[in-house]
Amino acid sequence: MKQILLITDGCSNVGVSPVLAAAEAREEGITVNVVGVIDYGTIGELGSREIEDIARAGGGISQIVGTRQLAHTMQMMTRKTVVQTIQQAVNRELTQILGDKGSAKTVTDLEPAQRSQVVEVMDNMAETATLQVSLLIDVSASMKPKLASVEEGIRDLMLSLQARVGKSRLSVFHFPGRHSGEHAVMDIDWTDDPGRVRSLFGRLQTKGATPTGPAIQKVIDFYRYGTLEEQQEIEGNYRIEREGMLGDNVV
Repeated sequence: MKQILLITDGCSNVGVSPVLAAAEAREEGITVNVVGVIDYGTIGELGSREIEDIARAGGGISQIVGTRQLAHTMQMMTRKTVVQTIQQAVNRELTQILGDKGSAKTVTDLEPAQRSQVVEVMDNMAETATLQVSLLIDVSASMKPKLASVEEGIRDLMLSLQARVGKSRLSVFHFPGRHSGEHAVMDIDWTDDPGRVRSLFGRLQTKGATPTGPAIQKVIDFYRYGTLEEQQEIEGNYRIEREGMLGDNVV
């Protein structure tokens, strides 16, 4: 399963709309979740609306938080989206597996005994499925006092991912880059090593522009082309496992 976890204070001002970019990610099978670390006042209100719109278009969830709640929120959203993604996949598979054998279209439509079995399978899949999360961090000027909390949140998130049974990997991008026209930069390729985050934030330099849409597109391209063969293998294995487990429990 593929996710983009965007951390921003909203109010993008360069390039394509981040809402359109998030919709593009969703079409590619990438869920976009957004954690908003915003300020009060009119700018904060505008940022909040944009954050909600990005998550909605990306098929994910959004949450407005203070810096103290950031680490917990990142873990909660990642876990919740995994469960949602699996439930959506299960509901699609139910329709195909059952066919004319019954009227159930979703998990909640199943008979109690079957529903209990499928929910148990879903819980197991949420814990064991391969998960890839690309963190996309806004380092525009207004984010400067919040980056210490972002760093702490990333470390806690990586520890949380390591506790899962299934394979979990994290990559990290920031935007904007140092140079003009550099909308986003990859800081860390796929890793499951929390130690790689330690030296990241000392290298980040905050700037004024906020090219959120182009930055999302940069991460989409990373998913498309950076690990294409591996993605195909992961998705093939997950599909086989999902169909087999569901078929055993609902037929």
